[in-house]
Amino acid sequence: MTPDSPSASAPSRRTFLASSAVAAVAVAGGMPLLTACGGTENKDREGTTSGKNADKLLPTYVASKFAQPDLASKNGSAAGYTGKVELASLAASVPKALGTGAPLKIMSPFWGSAPKADCLYYTALDKAAGTKVTWQNQDGNTYGQKLGAVLASSSIPDMVVVPGWELVGKIANAVTAKFMDLGPYLAGDKVKKYPNLAAIPSDSWRMSIFGGALRGIPMPSARATFNPPYYRKDIFEKKGYDVPKSASEFLSWAKEATSAKAKVYACGDMSWTGFNVFGVRPSGPLGWHIGDDGKLTYRVEQPEYLEALEWTRKLFDAGVVHPDDKARTGDAGQRFGAGQILVYNNDMSAWYGKTAEQAKSNPDFEMDAMDIFGPDGGDPRLWASSPATVWSLIRKGASKETVENALAAANFAAAPPDTKERMLVDYGVEGTHYKVKDGAPVKTDQGNQEVINAWVMLAAPAPYFAHPDYPAIARKQVEFEQRMGAFTKKTSTYAMNIVEPTRFANLWSQFEQLEIDYVRGNKKLSDVQQAISTWKSSGGDKARDWYKKLIEKNGSGN
Repeated sequence: MTPDSPSASAPSRRTFLASSAVAAVAVAGGMPLLTACGGTENKDREGTTSGKNADKLLPTYVASKFAQPDLASKNGSAAGYTGKVELASLAASVPKALGTGAPLKIMSPFWGSAPKADCLYYTALDKAAGTKVTWQNQDGNTYGQKLGAVLASSSIPDMVVVPGWELVGKIANAVTAKFMDLGPYLAGDKVKKYPNLAAIPSDSWRMSIFGGALRGIPMPSARATFNPPYYRKDIFEKKGYDVPKSASEFLSWAKEATSAKAKVYACGDMSWTGFNVFGVRPSGPLGWHIGDDGKLTYRVEQPEYLEALEWTRKLFDAGVVHPDDKARTGDAGQRFGAGQILVYNNDMSAWYGKTAEQAKSNPDFEMDAMDIFGPDGGDPRLWASSPATVWSLIRKGASKETVENALAAANFAAAPPDTKERMLVDYGVEGTHYKVKDGAPVKTDQGNQEVINAWVMLAAPAPYFAHPDYPAIARKQVEFEQRMGAFTKKTSTYAMNIVEPTRFANLWSQFEQLEIDYVRGNKKLSDVQQAISTWKSSGGDKARDWYKKLIEKNGSGN
């Protein structure tokens, strides 16, 4: 599942770090999350820590004095930086290296080919932060397997990055058992030693309480984050297509735009968009919500769940979806760039990543995002994303020096925009990893090979978009989130970091493959209906009772 998917059937995690501005990659809350019933580690690990019990565990929030966005956060959006970056006058958010240079081993998911251990990017970051990191990069697409094996062993790296979508089964329970309470270093005013960590929003820290203790260092995300339905604006304008504004208009347009003979299809798999259009809640704990009728239901019980699936299936049945998307082969993003499909959904990072990728080879390329519409063309009903879904954690038993060096690295990684530290983390060393063109940094081939997927995983500042080479994209991203955020509502479990009883661990897994099969015509509607009925009788109704008690005890998240 990918970060900002509203559904467990999201295609791939490979798109997660498609952009260097990972702080802007908002990660949604459609994934299972973890914590425990507050207090001590000896208590039952099931439940959540919220309200006053959580407040006393949190770091004191101190807004950054460096970041002054051109576009302020609104309606739960990220902030935006669209002005010219004065590279020669960047501020230093970490004026003195906080690390001691002691060795530090970090395991993290990695998408792509990892650079050499002694590459200039790593050595430059270590020198600036005062650290000496040995990166144990693991394939992000199979990270859960490696993570599970490591957590089951007696040899755990000093620091481990844990994405929320991997917090299932035994991994979820191992997090509380294997990682330390950072409260003695970060709770209250203690965090002020690390100013960039202090500037992380409190809701993101709230989502970092595991097992009744503050264990995670979060990568914050904006609550108004959605996978946009991207479209080829250049081709739409050339063909004279109007942007669809309802479910029926989309299908009609798709039939008109598809030409199998010319090998041009309207779209890829639009499941993500379907769930958003019809107002289906996220999967995992965020899928539970008390409606206006006072009843607590899960996402698959919403009438809109079946409506969304049926709409997506109509696209497949009409032959407007590219055959490779139906077969789930290849890369939909590449097909989009090549004009083989005209619409596809992906996470927010793709807006910048795809634009930059196509700049040289296809100068006419222009992509934009359709506003998410309601089924009948009215306003959509969207659901808020989680304020954090990726964390770095420090192993229990780590020495004080190791902990402080890990926190120094995280504080450096969480540097805000328009600072020397952010520039180094996102672009590397000038002259080697990037060159300045028209006042903006542009990555070199070496920069594209080395400055990816590592330091950005340790922590991040408050959500933002900033692309010095494409400031117009940052503006579009922020404005899209602002518009969509106006229609966003929080579920009853919003901002609750929840661990479910292990007896519910496999309750949701059946729906991912079933959704994939149904929209492709390989399963019948009755199969989906039967799966929902089976889900209720095999644990769904008991899960409802458990969540009802949890919400009664902790209050609603909305």
